[in-house]
Formats: sequence, structure tokens, C-alpha cells
Amino acid sequence: MTDRLDGIGVFVQAVETGSFAAAAVKLNLSRSAVGKAVARLEARLGVRLFHRTTRSQSLSEDGQIYYERCLRALAELRAAEAMLESGRTEVIGKLRVTMPALFGRYCVAPILLALARQHPGLELELSFSDRIVDLVEEGFDLAIRNGALRGGSGLMTRRLAYQRMVVCASPSYLEANGTPASIADLDRHEAVLYWRADTVRSWLLPERGRPTAEIIPKARIRLDDLEAIADAAVAGAGLAWLPCWLIRGRVEKGELVCVLANQPGMVFETHAVWPQTPRLPLRTRLAIDALVSELPRLIEL
Repeated sequence: MTDRLDGIGVFVQAVETGSFAAAAVKLNLSRSAVGKAVARLEARLGVRLFHRTTRSQSLSEDGQIYYERCLRALAELRAAEAMLESGRTEVIGKLRVTMPALFGRYCVAPILLALARQHPGLELELSFSDRIVDLVEEGFDLAIRNGALRGGSGLMTRRLAYQRMVVCASPSYLEANGTPASIADLDRHEAVLYWRADTVRSWLLPERGRPTAEIIPKARIRLDDLEAIADAAVAGAGLAWLPCWLIRGRVEKGELVCVLANQPGMVFETHAVWPQTPRLPLRTRLAIDALVSELPRLIEL
């Protein structure tokens, strides 16, 4: 079993830091040692985890899948350690968390509420808001943020999961208007768009071997609430571009159908952000580990 774990920490650090050289600095190893550890791991697994050139490295498809599973496994190990520690040190005190309103209600709050049930001494204060708060100034212990992170000094971050955006529509709409088979086909369809502060959000649609397409389909309906967009799509108002976690239940019920299945789908990162501290409180560490372990299951379609 020890051999099975060999190299996993190095691999994860190489992904998190973006390069073997940065991982070497973080782990106090030589760049050669990092490269050899990853090579041994690839040889044992029989797959290539990174696409490597002289100037850059990026995760392969197999590497991405393995990385996500490694994160979950490491989170489980940390959670087990925290559980042992919690047997010696009771988890008590208040944990204040800010999160995006809809994503928080669907995906984050259920995990944290389950954590609170496991630890009767843990108090939760959850704030559901789409604005970016100042954690220190407003007294929050933890923030959950989607998409690209803004720079901020004195803050620590940890990637929790990836969420994918998909184009979907109701069966009745597709029966009446046909099913788009390519991005070009979207020109012939009606859409329901997300609109806020006088700005319409573009749809970002990756294409294999090409730059990501950024389009704004024609639409008579623009809404500033993602759940309202999902409801409009169910009612047959047109195509919608929505996160998998929001439409999973509707897809399972047959109310919505995902289209453009041959396209990879846009992926956004979800991070935990917290103020830098010499020693992370046990309650905060438990919350972060629980989110790393459980969020991917709730986000995936």
C-alpha cells in the first residue's frame, strides 16, 4: 500500500503549483526528484499524466481524472486524521462561511449541515451572497468562490472541485425545433440568456483543436437568475447554458436534455478561500476537507 501512495503527493503538488520547478521548491526537493517521482507514477499507472514540452506542462485527460480522485483520497485521509484529532480535541466554536447564493444552497450548505450534525459543538453561520466579501473585514472564516480568483494578500486557497457548463433544452423544444449538433447550429435556435447589470453573459463553448467559442445566441428572454433560466428551459422557452449541478435533477426527471454531447463543455474551478493563519482551526480544516471529498459528487451530472 505504501508503494501505491508513492508519488501521489508530489503529483498533486505539481498540479497545484503549475510546474515541476515550483513543486520542487514547495516540497524542498530537486526538480529532477519531482520529475522522477511523476515518471514512476506514470509507469506504474501505465498512462501519461502530463503533456510536457520544453516550455510548458498541462494535465492529460487521464491526469485530470486521476488528480480529482487523488484530491478526494487525500481529503479522506486528512478527514480521518482530523477525526482522530477531534477525539482528543472537541470541535467547538463558530464557523462563518460566505458562498454564492444558488450554488451554496444546492451544493455547499448540505455538506456543511451534515458536518454540523456530526459535531454538536460546531456552530454555523452561512451567508448566501454573490458579492465578493472582504473576509477579514467582515469576519468570515471561509469563502467558497467559483471561477477565476481575484488577487488578494493574506489569503490562502484550495481548489475544491470543477464544475461544467452544458447547453440543454426541454424535450418539447427539441421536438419542435430540432436538436443542434454543432455550435454553428445554435444560430437557428432561440435561447434563454443570463442577464445582470445591463450585461448579457456570453456562452463559452470549447471546441476540440480550436479556441473557445464565445457567443451570444439570439434570445427574446433574458433573466438574472439561473434557476429561473432552468425553469424557462423546462417550459420550452429555448436553449439554456447552465451548470451541471443545477440541472441534474431536471435531467434525471426527463425535463431537460443535454445537447452538443460531442463538445467538451466549459469547466470552471471552485475554490475555498480563507485568511492566512499560523494554525488553521480544526473546524475550518474539517469543513474544507468535507467539501473536497463531497462537492465533486454533487456537482457532476
